[in-house]
Amino acid sequence: MHILLTNDDGISAPGLAAMYRELVFLGEVAVVAPESVESASAHAITINAPLAVQELHVHNEFHGHAVSGRPVDCVKLALQMLVSQPVDLVVSGINDGANVGINVLYSGTVAAAAEGALMGVPAVAVSLARGEELDFARAARIARGIIKAMLDRGIRPGMLLNVNIPNFEHGDPKGVWVVPQSVQIMDDHYVSHEGPDGVRQYWLHGKYGPVSRTEQTDLRALLDGHVVVTPLQFDLTAREVIEEVRRWDWPAVE
Repeated sequence: MHILLTNDDGISAPGLAAMYRELVFLGEVAVVAPESVESASAHAITINAPLAVQELHVHNEFHGHAVSGRPVDCVKLALQMLVSQPVDLVVSGINDGANVGINVLYSGTVAAAAEGALMGVPAVAVSLARGEELDFARAARIARGIIKAMLDRGIRPGMLLNVNIPNFEHGDPKGVWVVPQSVQIMDDHYVSHEGPDGVRQYWLHGKYGPVSRTEQTDLRALLDGHVVVTPLQFDLTAREVIEEVRRWDWPAVE
């Protein structure tokens, strides 16, 4: 089993190191990650500049490639250039903070895993919800068990699974729920300040409002203390309205 490990928090992030320590029990692990934090970079790639790659010995524990780009750059480059042997699984994480609901659209962690799946490799994104007990080692042990179960059950090439682990403020997770992604929007707002150079600055803040206690989604399940597994896909076509749009009176194109 050859595993590619990446993230969006950077190659020196504690979540990456914790995940590495557990994945070595499942196979050989190659690490290719951004040289610095690339959170909320979504599926961005670098096209107008070269990617610099540096080999590092991280935390005196493992060797990895640090890439001067986004998480998706790391996966593309790893699978095409940096990893010599065929990769059987891409793992992205552990992210510092949950990636549920619409945050999946912004997440560099999920995007890195998605790129692996797009390239035909089964892929898993792993995130840990923030709280007072930000225990990446414990989260990585849980993630390893989840990933092993996926492998045992036959995760297929191109399959993408998003895993979120609750924080440990209230003890052990209650179990594993497989649920769809929530589409509840966040209560976003900007806070304005004048910068030291006199230029106006705007900082984005936001959080989720009240979440229905009856909905069966990743957001609700995580809040209730479950490990959440959500299968994701890339096709964004709104199939329920495609026939309606086809029947519109389209103008002639000359």
